[in-house]
Amino acid sequence: MIGERGIQLRARTASRVAGCAAAGSVALTGGGLALAYLDRHLVPASQTGWTAANISGQVVNAAIPVAGFVLASRRPQNRIGWLFLVAGLALGLSGFSSQYALGALVAHRASWPAGLAFAWLSNWTWVIPIAMLAFLFLLFPTGHVRSRRWRLAAWLAGGAFALATAGALITATGLWAQPYLSTSQATGLNALLFSMAPFLISAGLLVSVAALVVRFAKSAGEERLQLKWCATAALVLVVVFVASIWANSAVVNVLQSLAFLWLWTAIDVAVLKYRLYEIDKIISRTLAYAIVTGLLVGMYAGLVLLATHLLTLKSPVAVAGSTLVAAALFSPLRSRVQRVVDRRFNRARYDADQMVAVFAGRLKDATDLAAVQSDLTSVIQRALEPAHVSMWTENGG
Repeated sequence: MIGERGIQLRARTASRVAGCAAAGSVALTGGGLALAYLDRHLVPASQTGWTAANISGQVVNAAIPVAGFVLASRRPQNRIGWLFLVAGLALGLSGFSSQYALGALVAHRASWPAGLAFAWLSNWTWVIPIAMLAFLFLLFPTGHVRSRRWRLAAWLAGGAFALATAGALITATGLWAQPYLSTSQATGLNALLFSMAPFLISAGLLVSVAALVVRFAKSAGEERLQLKWCATAALVLVVVFVASIWANSAVVNVLQSLAFLWLWTAIDVAVLKYRLYEIDKIISRTLAYAIVTGLLVGMYAGLVLLATHLLTLKSPVAVAGSTLVAAALFSPLRSRVQRVVDRRFNRARYDADQMVAVFAGRLKDATDLAAVQSDLTSVIQRALEPAHVSMWTENGG
């Protein structure tokens, strides 16, 4: 009884601590957004935080502690949730400090207290969320490194981020009186620390990503499905990130924030093992619709160019005709592409469909009811693998 009470007390304490941390993080993020809105006309356009990209980014930042609260309250023994909460607190503090410093030092010069202190905070706390992301990759999905051999990788990543954090802290202290000094204007030790930070952070992230790749390659069963959730969301994020390099627009920035939100959601789903086995269906459907969309867009553009330039049709007629052709091709093209994708990425569904198709072909020539019942039971057993199969038939008089 004492053991059960102790477990319940620890679980209740973990839930309360996680709730307080998440609430504080969300409050800091909301405060930063409120300050950005109030000072949107009082700071230079290059520094204002009231933009579509920053707003969507701050909303995603607020989702991080919420995801951490869900994990830490339900799986307190798993370190993933606590990493989310630490990252959420650091992001909330960094965002609020940055906006407060802008208000105190730029928008309302000398009217608000402790402006330099908040600028100092914002100049080094940004490293902490990146470090938490690296350790999330190292420990995902169990909350522990894969084996004792990977403890060295954890120490290497931790050492790299410790040095990066120390460097950022020293730089922020050295720039106390000039918190908005750019990298190109830094000299001496500050310039050296500025140049070292990207290398240290990149090294820590590379070690953590390598650990995640190795874990995925050697995983099986539920762990592999958990890693598939994370890998799928990470792939979406990479695609959107590459798109942002070529087209840095507000829409792409919002899509990048949504991709981060999908990554945090996928990690929550994977750790909690909620609807874990639907990842193959999600991957196959996403790939199928992406391929079909790409083919139809390319076909549509080609038909419009063909009709307007070679057939010399008027633009509205060409657009209408191309739209009708694309609409007519959508359903058969989607079905064909879905079968090809299922064959590679959702093999269970593909095999089940093949079994059902073969059974339907045999059913056309079947005359023996007992043989049909036996064949149907066998197909259901192999296609769906149920725990029990029962069949009722009605005998006509």
